[in-house]
Amino acid sequence: MTSSPSPGLRKVNSMLLHEVAEVVRSLKDPRLGFVTITGVDTTPDLRTARAYYSVLGSAEESEACAEALEAAAGHVRGEIGHRVRMRYTPAIIFAPDHSIEEGAKISNLLREIARKDKES
Repeated sequence: MTSSPSPGLRKVNSMLLHEVAEVVRSLKDPRLGFVTITGVDTTPDLRTARAYYSVLGSAEESEACAEALEAAAGHVRGEIGHRVRMRYTPAIIFAPDHSIEEGAKISNLLREIARKDKES
């Protein structure tokens, strides 16, 4: 997306972020361990919402979480439809958010550089 969303679309994204997070938190699937919904981007026609998530855990746990979220997408959409008054309930597509991992890598690199500077 090259331009920032309109104020109305930002409001829809914020509301959907809250609702998707609530629904995912209520799911009883053990594969969902430590998952956090970090953001939602809705298409301008409000037909599709991409929900970004991060998982605290191993690569295997992340993969299991991705499978669980994909399997639950229809249920999440149905729950959103009951909770929110919208002309269309958007299809929910879950996508991993790697920004937290990238931030941790950058932080580790900066710490390593600072440690090496102290040693010299």
